[in-house]
Amino acid sequence: MIQPFFINILREMLIFMKLSIRQTAVVVFTITFLLYLRTLTCDFVNIDDPQYVYLNTGIRFFDWSLIVESFTTSYMGWWMPLTWISLAIDYRFWGLNPSGYHLTNALLHAVNASLVVLLADRVLSGQMLFSCVRDRQKGEVCCFSEHPQFRESSYGLKYTFTLLLAGLFWGIHPLRVESVAWVTERKDVLSGLFSLLSILFYLRYALAKAKEEIKSVLCKDYAFALFFFLLALFAKPVSVVIPAMFLVLDWFPVGRLRTGTFFTMLAEKIPFVVFAITVAVATVYFAAGETILISLADYPLYKRLIVAGYALTEYARMSIYPFGLVHFYSLPITFSPIHYFFFVISVSVISYSVLRYKTFPWLLSTVLLYMLPLLPVLGFLQNGTQSHADRFSYLPSIFPSIMAAFFIVVWYERVSSLSRLYGRILFSALAALLILHGCLTFNLVGAWKNSGTLWSRLIDIRPVGRAYYYRGEYYLKSGQYPEAIVDLKYSIRQAEITGLREIYNIHALLGAALSGAGQFDEAVNEFNIAIEMNPIPNYFYYRGLALKGLGRISEAEDDFKVAGSETGPLGWHVLK
Repeated sequence: MIQPFFINILREMLIFMKLSIRQTAVVVFTITFLLYLRTLTCDFVNIDDPQYVYLNTGIRFFDWSLIVESFTTSYMGWWMPLTWISLAIDYRFWGLNPSGYHLTNALLHAVNASLVVLLADRVLSGQMLFSCVRDRQKGEVCCFSEHPQFRESSYGLKYTFTLLLAGLFWGIHPLRVESVAWVTERKDVLSGLFSLLSILFYLRYALAKAKEEIKSVLCKDYAFALFFFLLALFAKPVSVVIPAMFLVLDWFPVGRLRTGTFFTMLAEKIPFVVFAITVAVATVYFAAGETILISLADYPLYKRLIVAGYALTEYARMSIYPFGLVHFYSLPITFSPIHYFFFVISVSVISYSVLRYKTFPWLLSTVLLYMLPLLPVLGFLQNGTQSHADRFSYLPSIFPSIMAAFFIVVWYERVSSLSRLYGRILFSALAALLILHGCLTFNLVGAWKNSGTLWSRLIDIRPVGRAYYYRGEYYLKSGQYPEAIVDLKYSIRQAEITGLREIYNIHALLGAALSGAGQFDEAVNEFNIAIEMNPIPNYFYYRGLALKGLGRISEAEDDFKVAGSETGPLGWHVLK
């Protein structure tokens, strides 16, 4: 008796509120922002955040020279001027207080979630989408959207609920946590903002063109779409795929390809493609210059194809079953049966959607709009040792979330027409799913509280050697020397097994931890090993400190002379 009563109360509240589309967007913004307020208690983490923020002296002076430098140079191999400028603005207001940076990320993501609501409205306004759910027996539309007065009737409640679901499916899903709770991923939420705005304005333009409406605002809509696309590229180069996404949207659900103006639509994309190619070439150039890309010799093309196919299915799996999410998934050296199985699933789904494009155009459109934003990060241009990452799903998940919301409500309407009990069960399941997503997201944000909690979660779920290194580094900087020594020794054993060339970095860090614990003899031995492998001046400085602790002042002075001015914190050095 309680459950039907609760459902009726909730339904009456929604009807009473009579939310407009913009009000629905505000509701989604509010829920998303409140959920991510927990990030304000999080610190910076010791992966990329040092280089992006608190060791990045370039963002500490917000002036014209910063803007010029942001647009004319790369940093860490990436050309992302708007991202660096946004971090500089944060530094101007917050200094090195991480709460301010997290607040900006949370606000940007909440705005993006509200924009997904507006985008869902644009997508669902295409008549082609609703023609796919017609009742073949009655010849009528089995959906709420084509009802002439849907905003003033019960149909309006279902439409509002669809938009609400779309925004929340995307905004509060646990896969979004990495993009929001990690300050480094400012580029994700900032690029997401401009990408969504670009797509929104383009859809407004395309839908008007499809209806052959001649309006003075058409040129403005097109210009705004191009402008925001350019800003998205300035924030993160992965946005280069948006022109291809426009073509897919032109086909379905807008339906412009039926007008026989294919070449006209291609011509519309030329300015977008020119910008995209320019940024793509610059990105590859800068990335190659920083040697952050893995060569085909080190990781062959066939392995990249298998990893790409695996990743496509894995992202879908994590969207449906978002448990065990971590911030690092190792690039496999050898493949397990699950890699081949997921690869086959990806190929099968893509092939089926292509073969049945006439019957299920929405399926191929959704698959393409899911795959295209993933192409730059599927490993064909491998720039790290991760096979996939939660943050890479930020833009690709938008259209699947919208389509999932749409078909769930269509299904709900059909089920409710058969039995009110079944409808209540489905509604309860949806409410439980959203609550589950919110709880998982809230809990996962807690893992980003500091570097220790972040790497401990990875060790608990998917233990890898680098996790022990980074947690050991955190323990060292926190003065927890015994814990750091244990983690770093384990990391060395794992690095020896895998044949890590840069193992000297771990020996040096272990030497610093041993020095902190007063074990100077062992510390000197570790620095000796590190220096023998790679005689970095910084290592001589820290060995000198250990020697000084042993009272070997003369030897310590010799090391200090070799070190010179290299007295800063230990970093990760790559063999050249």
